[in-house]
Amino acid sequence: MYGGDEVSAIVIDLGSHTCKAGYAGEDAPKAVFPSVVGSIDQMDIDDTANNEKSSSVDSKNNIKDSEKGKGKRKLYVGSQAVGFRRDYMEVLSPIKDGVVVDWDIVDSIWDHALRECLLVDPKEHPMLLAEPSSNAQQQRERTAELMFEKYNVPALFLAKNAVLTSFASGRPTSLVVDSGGGSTTVAPVHDGYVLQKAVVSSPVGGEFLTDCLMKSLKSKGITIKPRHSFKRKEIRPGEFQIVDLDIPNTSESYRLYSQRVIASDIKDCVCRAPDTTYDESAYSNIPMTPYELPDGQTIEIGADRFKIPDVLFNPSLAQTIPGMESFAEIAPNVRGLPQMVIESINRCDVDIRRELFSSILLAGGTASMQQLKERLEKDLLEESPQAARVKVLASGNATERRFSVWIGGSILASLGSFQQMWFSKSEYEEHGASYVQRKCP
Repeated sequence: MYGGDEVSAIVIDLGSHTCKAGYAGEDAPKAVFPSVVGSIDQMDIDDTANNEKSSSVDSKNNIKDSEKGKGKRKLYVGSQAVGFRRDYMEVLSPIKDGVVVDWDIVDSIWDHALRECLLVDPKEHPMLLAEPSSNAQQQRERTAELMFEKYNVPALFLAKNAVLTSFASGRPTSLVVDSGGGSTTVAPVHDGYVLQKAVVSSPVGGEFLTDCLMKSLKSKGITIKPRHSFKRKEIRPGEFQIVDLDIPNTSESYRLYSQRVIASDIKDCVCRAPDTTYDESAYSNIPMTPYELPDGQTIEIGADRFKIPDVLFNPSLAQTIPGMESFAEIAPNVRGLPQMVIESINRCDVDIRRELFSSILLAGGTASMQQLKERLEKDLLEESPQAARVKVLASGNATERRFSVWIGGSILASLGSFQQMWFSKSEYEEHGASYVQRKCP
């Protein structure tokens, strides 16, 4: 038994797009930064690194030297460090298809969150970590091992994303539709436990929609200039001229990352889910919405405002976008949101189906899109059985929707009745990492 009441727990939700970290009991995460890191291979550029050290003051606090078989690499974590262009810097993501592929990067992200953002000593705080609903045992054990061995945390708990979202809205039973950066997952939660057999997921998430938008803009001849590729020069007060900078050593992945940042902002600003299924002819003469790019050119976005979000409901639409042909191979197996919801509910026990239909929760950044809730509810009403009362619930507050997993974690870790649930360091030392399966179902 671990008495965790005196100090507040730390809650970390490492998503495929952003990492959220903060103190339990607060209503929003203190630190929110991208889950991608910049990485420079030390082998290529040992000589240039020395002159860089003197010039970049900002970077010195976010650099982790991690030993790697292929020589050393420097990892730059946090939006500031990744946002700063450096020669030969690649942008890497630790997570692929919801599974951690590079523990080194995860480690540096945790380190950044705890030591630089929250400024805490992990030895003194219990940790609540959010994990995907379909996390494998090996991943969980590795997580426990890292937390206890490297960070020496006094106690740990791994909670499923869907359960935390459910808690955030105060329901023990609900169907959680979590649409994040890398994927969309539909998971039924019953009495605080995920029903594993009914979890349905698809690779269409925010990143995928951003890709669609970029390809679509490109086909219309619009190029997004990354923020680092030009500088603005004032000719007359209030009038700027764009000067293109020559930057030979920028890596392809960094250039793409900078473009995606801009494209995803365009998506957040102008896109909204259409009320009915997208249809080229109906939306061809829709009024255009202007958007000003960082380099000052204003672009007009028309039908794409509705077409891109509709990919969530009708994934085969993505194939009509020039440049998205690679999606064709997996397209037949990818289902739209309403189909995923129906399928998930049908895999559940008959007794709880009604309850699930009436409490469908939206969570994640992509689910915060305008009109998404109304559209999902409308589609489900058409496809669901007559007796079901379909209710799609989403917090009206966009921040709450984006961070619902983190907020659920914050609520859970600060409950008095939860304190006996922690997986403590002494239990870890006694039973080993595999005990995490028993302590954190």
